[in-house]
Amino acid sequence: MNRTLRYSGRTMALTATALGVIATAAVPASAEEQPTAEQIMADCASGEGKCSFNSPELGKAYLGEPRQVSELLFNCTDSPASQSMSWADTVGSSHSVGGSVTVGGGIEGIITASVTATYNYTWQSSHTETSSFTVNVKPGEVGWISRAQVMQRISGTWQTHYDDPKWDHYYWFVPDVVTGPAPNGTDGKHSAVVVKSRKMTADEKKLCSAGDTQDKVFTRS
Repeated sequence: MNRTLRYSGRTMALTATALGVIATAAVPASAEEQPTAEQIMADCASGEGKCSFNSPELGKAYLGEPRQVSELLFNCTDSPASQSMSWADTVGSSHSVGGSVTVGGGIEGIITASVTATYNYTWQSSHTETSSFTVNVKPGEVGWISRAQVMQRISGTWQTHYDDPKWDHYYWFVPDVVTGPAPNGTDGKHSAVVVKSRKMTADEKKLCSAGDTQDKVFTRS
């Protein structure tokens, strides 16, 4: 899977070895071997390698997995209970090569510039929403607010250029897939906020029977 492509006769009087291509699968690097994709990306992030994100391709938007965004609401009473609860949700980006995309980091800026230039589309590595919602919970149940974010994948290839050969090359190329939040309504997909509930567990019912929580509605993170 991992291989090095070597070309000679380039302009600018490059050495005989000018380009390298690596797969996303990481392998240990040595003086004779190619670097890992993570090492190349670290150089892109630090600026040691002059990097660009080439030929970005936007995938179809999809709805991400729902996740809890509020506290839990326990109804320890004998009647249905309603309570307004605030919620907040921050969804970040990740890429197949090196984990999360740091907000304000060098990689984020490169992706943003590339996608904007290609599609005139403002890509954001992170999206935050806050609001409140009324949660209705039956007696003996637990309720919470869940949210699913519209997501989108961007595939492309990282190209890095070194002023002096590194790992025997001036250029390295790394394929990557970036996954991050997309604006609401992208490709007809909309983020979803829903109230969910379930029966209390035996341990949770014990909390309702203890002390000042008895016959009350209470929240717990």
